Amino acid sequence: MRFSTGLTLSLCAAAVAASVAAAPAPSATPTPDFSGIWSHPFLTGMEPPKSGPGPVTNKSRRPTGVANFQILVGDYTNPILKPDAGQIVKQHGDLSLGGIGYQTPSNQCWPGGVPYVFWDFLVQIFQTPDHVTMLYRHGNETRRVRLNASHPAKVTPSWYGDSVGRYEGDTLVIDTVGIKKGPFAMLDMYGTPFTEKLHVVERYRLVDYDTAKDAIDRNAKENSMAGEGWGFDPNYRGKVLQLHFTVEDEGVFTTPWTSTITYRPAVNPWPELICAENTREYYNNRDSAIPTADKPDF
Repeated sequence: MRFSTGLTLSLCAAAVAASVAAAPAPSATPTPDFSGIWSHPFLTGMEPPKSGPGPVTNKSRRPTGVANFQILVGDYTNPILKPDAGQIVKQHGDLSLGGIGYQTPSNQCWPGGVPYVFWDFLVQIFQTPDHVTMLYRHGNETRRVRLNASHPAKVTPSWYGDSVGRYEGDTLVIDTVGIKKGPFAMLDMYGTPFTEKLHVVERYRLVDYDTAKDAIDRNAKENSMAGEGWGFDPNYRGKVLQLHFTVEDEGVFTTPWTSTITYRPAVNPWPELICAENTREYYNNRDSAIPTADKPDF
C-alpha cells in the first residue's frame, strides 16, 4: 500500500511538472491599450520631423507663421519630390492661389487612403487579439488591421490598402501596401501624388506628455488648430498617443520621409457625420463628385 501511494504521488508530481513546463511563459510586456477616442484637431495635420526628410508643407502662411488652410500651396521645391511630382503639387497650388478650391478626397466625400486620412481630427481605436480597427471622423472612414499576419502574395488594391500589424513591446507597428488610386488620389492636402509602389509603416506608442512636447510644439508652429468640437483639454499632461510614420514610393519620392501625429484624449463624444449629405460645393458653385452607382448592388 505504501508503495502504491508513493508511486501515485510521484506520478502526480511528474504530471504537474510537465504541465508547468508546457504552459506558455507570460509575456514580458503586456499589450498596450490604445483604445478610445483620440484628438488631433489641426488643419493639414502632419507634424514635420525634428530633422531629416519630411512631408510637403504649406508655402502660404498666416501672420502668426502657421500654415494658412484657406490657401493650400504645397512646397513643390521640397527635395523629397521627384520633378513630375513637384509639378503636380505646383499645379494644385496655382489653382489655390487663383481662388479655386481644387478637389480632394475629403471635399468630394471619397475615401482618402493612407497617409491622407491622418489629417482627420479624430480617430477611434478598437483592439481585439487578431485585429485593430481604426474609425476616422470624416464620413465614418474605417481601417482594419490584421495582426500577426502577412500580406498576400498578390494584393488587391483597396481604399486603405492591405494593413498588417504586430506589437513590438509597447509599440503597435502597422505595414500598409496596395492603396487604391481613386479619381482624386493624393496622399496629402497639397495634391502630392502616389503610385502603386506606395508603402507606409506606422508606429503607435503611448508616451509621456513631456516626451512628446517637442513634436507638439513643432505641430503648433506648423498647423493651425481647427474649430471647436474636436478638441482636447489644453491642460492635459498625461499620456498621449504618438504616431510616427514612414512613407516611401520610388515612383514619386527621392527618399523615404517621416512625420508624426501626436494625439491627446478627446473631450467630446464621437460625432455622427456623413460627408455625402452635402452635395453642393458652395465655394465652387457646383455639385461635388460624390460616389454614385449606375446600377444597384443587389
